[in-house]
Amino acid sequence: MSKWTTSNIPDIRGRAFVVTGTGGLGFEDALALARAGATVVLAGRNPGKGMEAVARIKRDIPKADISFEVLDLADLASITAFGERLGSQRDHLDVLVNSAGVMTPPTRKVTSDGFELQFGTNYLGHFSLTAHLLPLLRKGHDPRVVTLSSIAARDGRIAFDDLQATHGYKPMPVYSQSKLACLMFALELQRRSEAKNWGITSIAAHPGISRTDLLPNGTGASNVFGLARRILWFLFQPAAQGALPTLFAATSSEAKGGGYYGPDRLSETRGYPTVAKIPPAALDRQAAARLWDISEQFAHVQFG
Repeated sequence: MSKWTTSNIPDIRGRAFVVTGTGGLGFEDALALARAGATVVLAGRNPGKGMEAVARIKRDIPKADISFEVLDLADLASITAFGERLGSQRDHLDVLVNSAGVMTPPTRKVTSDGFELQFGTNYLGHFSLTAHLLPLLRKGHDPRVVTLSSIAARDGRIAFDDLQATHGYKPMPVYSQSKLACLMFALELQRRSEAKNWGITSIAAHPGISRTDLLPNGTGASNVFGLARRILWFLFQPAAQGALPTLFAATSSEAKGGGYYGPDRLSETRGYPTVAKIPPAALDRQAAARLWDISEQFAHVQFG
């Protein structure tokens, strides 16, 4: 795994990927996968931004097999429609990359279905999406689900008594909760896949601290976090570098089910892919099972 880069991506020609998020890490994932010959569906809520991302990739890789599909992870109806469209278009899916997200809006916002925006988008939206795509994944070749967490998960806790942060919303703790939930989901999905013979490998990854628009888009450019991203840009590694742990998890034969991968330097904030440290809270199997059951009720889905 020493200094793994996109040049180490194996032959993935003919493999079908869905990547959520049309900018930042999602864009870099899609670009690298398309360059390596994969069939890529780039999914996001903004058609203009999504089509521009596809156009940029095709300008760089004229023969890229890439398309855009509308998917709003903050709207369960949009997720259901996306799953139905994909099911009518394709007979299988090999890899799902759950990458898109929102970060630290300064005031509490909700999804179309009334869930707190960060929990509803980062975690519950991807939970629902994975459930809808499970039939296609089970028909894939060596199928994988890669779910993005964050180093912020280290400070997260699942507030079962207030999952929607209706009492005293604080942006960063709520973001940390959503990313801890993503990590717990990835680990629980692997356990359930093994127990129920779904044949799906579930892996988690995080990008360290990367130079994307996630912070300024969420907090606003004048917020302290947005200012830090703009003024202290040199502390953030390039998005292409931050995408490497995800690409490793999605393509490498060395990536293991139930694994967690992140950068290898400066407390996992930058560098090349390596095994990341799983926070103790993410290893609580009882909490993970409880969160899973609640999430199936919230999203009106059932796995398997």
